[in-house]
Amino acid sequence: MISTNFGSAVAGGLVVLIGGTALIETGAVDVGDDGGAPTAVAPAALARPASDSKALTVNEIYQRDAEGVAFIRSEITQKVQSPFGLLPQEHKSVATGSGFLIDDQGHILTNAHVVDGAQNVEVELGSGDPQDAEVIGTDPSTDIALLKVDDIEGANPLELGDSSQVHVGDPVVAIGNPFALDRTVTSGIVSALQRQIQAPNGFSISDVIQTDAAINPGNSGGPLIDGSGRVIGINSQIESQSGGNEGVGFAVPIKTAQDVVEQLLNGGEVHRAYLGITGAEIGPDVARALNLPVEQGVMVARVLGGGPADDAGIKGATGEATIGGQTFPVGGDIITKVDGKEITGMDEVISAVNDRKPGDELTLTVFSGGQQKDVSVQLGDRPANAQDASANSLP
Repeated sequence: MISTNFGSAVAGGLVVLIGGTALIETGAVDVGDDGGAPTAVAPAALARPASDSKALTVNEIYQRDAEGVAFIRSEITQKVQSPFGLLPQEHKSVATGSGFLIDDQGHILTNAHVVDGAQNVEVELGSGDPQDAEVIGTDPSTDIALLKVDDIEGANPLELGDSSQVHVGDPVVAIGNPFALDRTVTSGIVSALQRQIQAPNGFSISDVIQTDAAINPGNSGGPLIDGSGRVIGINSQIESQSGGNEGVGFAVPIKTAQDVVEQLLNGGEVHRAYLGITGAEIGPDVARALNLPVEQGVMVARVLGGGPADDAGIKGATGEATIGGQTFPVGGDIITKVDGKEITGMDEVISAVNDRKPGDELTLTVFSGGQQKDVSVQLGDRPANAQDASANSLP
């Protein structure tokens, strides 16, 4: 299926419509101008602790890590046009989310959408009073933000784990502030790996961890913790038909966050590699129907003019064909390998680009004009958002 639609942006968070459900950023809980309490939420049942003798119970993880989980309040002022044609009016609101302490210098990780547009960010950490936080930097491409506070008394930094060693079925714990209910703990398992979600700027975040631990609006930016008490991800989105938890949550891997933190601390900006194409996955059935020279790969749908792929001579589709009610691009190049490794879909192309830096070389094996060839592409610097790129779902 061609990934060309970003879905709908709605007040309070980005919603990506997928098959009648919605991917919802879980950080923008608007508690109104007065910061009043939200409605009550039914408690989630706790999963059993892992049988591994080295694993901690949910209570042990909570006792060790909860004081290092931050309650974040973002004060947002928006210009609202008067319905009577008068000058725009200022509307002030407060949104809440979560974060967690990562070192003894007061650095706190959270989601970028938790603090997006905030004029002031306030953090409650440990048993201390609310304090102002400095936004060191944000990376909308991975939905990660780095904050800093001065007072961390009573809070210990959370230990960071290795998200590349996570397996489906591993027990996990989420600690956060759903619906502004501070330091709420839920537990579950890793239900899938290598998912992709859409970042606030429209690009794809790869290698995302899926969990059935209960995650709701307000959990965004909070830690997803493994059975040994180490952070393996940052809770970011849920897939939901109702807007609440339905057992499918997504966490940005901590490995991705560590790379972002290093760049933010060293220069304040994050640079991401960029290829500049959209594409559609093909399998044997589609390949036979279209009489293609390969059985699997990615058909290039669109190439952004002036982008790295365009500069390397990659060709986009010249037309479309409908098979089984789905529309596929035809007439363009077909990518079958990335750096010599066979691919089956666009996800693998996106992951390969996300693993590299601007200026790196990427070798694409493509069928073009009936001939197979290797094309070397020098990756560029990703635009600020997909709209600036003038194309959707560009890796």
